[in-house]
Amino acid sequence: MSRVGFRALLPMNPTGSRARMWFRLIASLVFLSVLLAVSWTWWAESDPQAERELRVLVQDQLHEWFPEEMGPASGVYGLFPRSAKAPDGAAPGVILVHGLDEPGNIWDDLVPALEEAGFDVWEFRYPNDQGIDRSADLLAEHWPQQETDRPVMLIGHSMGGLVVRDFVSRLRHPEGADPAVAGPAVAGVILAGTPNQGSEWARLRVWLELREQLTPGMDGRFSLFAGLRDGTGAAKIDLRPGSAFLRELDERQWPTRVPVQIIGGVLLEPPPSMTAGLESIGGELVSPELDNALRSWWSDIGDGLGDGVVPVASLTLQDAPPPILVPASHRGMLARFFASDPEPPAIPHIIDIALGWAAPEAAVPGEGSEVNQR
Repeated sequence: MSRVGFRALLPMNPTGSRARMWFRLIASLVFLSVLLAVSWTWWAESDPQAERELRVLVQDQLHEWFPEEMGPASGVYGLFPRSAKAPDGAAPGVILVHGLDEPGNIWDDLVPALEEAGFDVWEFRYPNDQGIDRSADLLAEHWPQQETDRPVMLIGHSMGGLVVRDFVSRLRHPEGADPAVAGPAVAGVILAGTPNQGSEWARLRVWLELREQLTPGMDGRFSLFAGLRDGTGAAKIDLRPGSAFLRELDERQWPTRVPVQIIGGVLLEPPPSMTAGLESIGGELVSPELDNALRSWWSDIGDGLGDGVVPVASLTLQDAPPPILVPASHRGMLARFFASDPEPPAIPHIIDIALGWAAPEAAVPGEGSEVNQR
């Protein structure tokens, strides 16, 4: 009998055949997934505005198809009092606006300091992954519930500062137009760690969204819709440098009646030993030019790194005072990492600025509460 005929008499191995079949199927699915991801990324990078429009359309459609699942639980979004005790009726108001993917404790150190200084503190919570303009619209919906006989200050952290800028310049105090919303006047705006010129971190939105989809939402409901209830990623497109949203926001004139102050973090501060070393090198070489060059080099590194999320250059805003820089990370400027840590460095500046705006002589002139007043 020939060798070929002998092999034909041997039993087949169905297990090995099925294993090869499953391997080919899995390999094909992986290849298809990678191809789809690359194609989506290429298209999104080439036309981010079209991607944003698609994400907004998906969000609207999901709300229409699944109103119950996509709707927030009661008490999740809106304006919420943060003062531990009933404030004096004449106490100036402060509204805090959080940033992107904020777990909720960014204000835990600032609120007591504001209370101690005599402010009535509120917090605005919103679906932070929806378009920034939609979050400003939501703030406008809740704005009239504030008392109209006192101005209110707004403090925004990170992307929350962009929500504040859009609300003030487009809805509450638009230059050359009537206000679109009634309620108290805005007495001043503090932008803490706000990427006014955008942030490259927004390009990591795919991974941020994956994290959102795998964790319960603010209301604790874990489901397919847990992450989608917070938006479909439009905010992260708005945050990209040069986005259509940022261009339109920058082109809009800021109301001269509303003061603004920017606070930013610099993560890389030269330690005393390095400062002494730079001075020693400059002294030994008797070269002021070299000393200046070394200091400039170190400063450029710190400015480029900024607070680890927002570079110093991205903080700047036309016609606004230069940013106040503090040695801190993006969250560390406002929140302690450990309870034993010292007070976050941005808080004393915020209190001083807010107290200055709250002084009677700093009141916003000519402001009323009606929509038809400017």
